[in-house]
Amino acid sequence: MSEATHNPNHNPPSDEELAAAAAAAPSSDPLADALAELAHLKAQNADLADQYLRAQADVQNARRRADDEIAKARKFAVEGFADSLLPVLDSLEAGLAIPNVTAEQLREGSQATLRQLKSALERNKVIEIAPAAGTKFDPHHHQAISVVPAPQEANTVVTVLQKGYQIADRVLRPALVTVTAPK
Repeated sequence: MSEATHNPNHNPPSDEELAAAAAAAPSSDPLADALAELAHLKAQNADLADQYLRAQADVQNARRRADDEIAKARKFAVEGFADSLLPVLDSLEAGLAIPNVTAEQLREGSQATLRQLKSALERNKVIEIAPAAGTKFDPHHHQAISVVPAPQEANTVVTVLQKGYQIADRVLRPALVTVTAPK
């Protein structure tokens, strides 16, 4: 008898050992073939289970990173806009700190600060909506406050009462306008 049958500490062969033995010596024994196939399938199953767990972990990590990036984007979304407005704030504070300012100095300072503000808005893609008289009324960008008789074509802007603003294609505030009455 072999030593393996008398040794109580002998372990049965592993699935990998069975698969290797079956591949090395093809036999006509159906039980050995079935055991080899079973070992092969068990190893393949373990590999697929490992791949699945790794893929699940990758998906969870990607989702967590995306959620973190979205949270940061929301938290700091106005950072660039606020940075553009700080010089305007500085100019207003500096203008108010001047004692005994003349009306002309106040006007010049206000105009310079207004230019700074408009520039900051433009840098941040805030575009003014101020249709010229005679422009066709657009309900997506204009809000008609009143309809007035006028010599120009019907349903066109007569005057702008308050400018509107948009960011990219989204209207923040429509321009308040008067519109010509139909004839």
